[in-house]
Amino acid sequence: MTFDRSLKIAPSILASDFANFGAECAAVEAQGADWIHVDVMDGHFVPAITFGAQTCAAIRPHIKTVMDVHLMISPVDAYLQGFADAGADVITAHVEAGPHIHRTLQTIRGLGCKAGVALNPGTPASAVADLMDDVDLVCVMTVNPGFGGQKFIDMTAKVRQLREMIGDRPVHIEIDGGVDPSTAPLVRAAGADVLVAGSAVFRGGSVDNPGPYGDNIRAIRAAAG
Repeated sequence: MTFDRSLKIAPSILASDFANFGAECAAVEAQGADWIHVDVMDGHFVPAITFGAQTCAAIRPHIKTVMDVHLMISPVDAYLQGFADAGADVITAHVEAGPHIHRTLQTIRGLGCKAGVALNPGTPASAVADLMDDVDLVCVMTVNPGFGGQKFIDMTAKVRQLREMIGDRPVHIEIDGGVDPSTAPLVRAAGADVLVAGSAVFRGGSVDNPGPYGDNIRAIRAAAG
């Protein structure tokens, strides 16, 4: 992964057809996705349960771009090796998920992956102020994590704060939750460069009819500018 601040659209497979994960990843990439976002949920840190490292390993051969794994789990450290072994390019852990986020980030980098830290809507930017040299990505949750299809929570002020904290460091700002053509320009203008979108990308399409995926990705990209 080479760093740049160009806009990247990262469809979340949480909104795809669970029976066709591999084909869905390939289809959405062919339609213009820059990254593939994988939402891992444990039914403990967040209400829902999704999938684990074995699923990531199964879909990895179908992903040509970046596999961006977002761990909404607690505890997290014991599972990092498994997701690294599964082929994750980026592993993101929540600052709220454990007492030693710095150690978690060091472990992720030590495993050869890019290290991300995620912030829930109720967590201020200041919570990661001392981590800017230890992360490759900051994920700003614009919904409360746990379910897809939720309404966007405006976190543009937090994004601007983070952009100022980051300065010229090679750190991505990712937005996760409620991204669509109406919200994408707000977060892009505030300084975000990776936009996770689930239902807004997969709506209206399928593996057999992937054209709408491309239309949806282009609409978000065009709106973000």
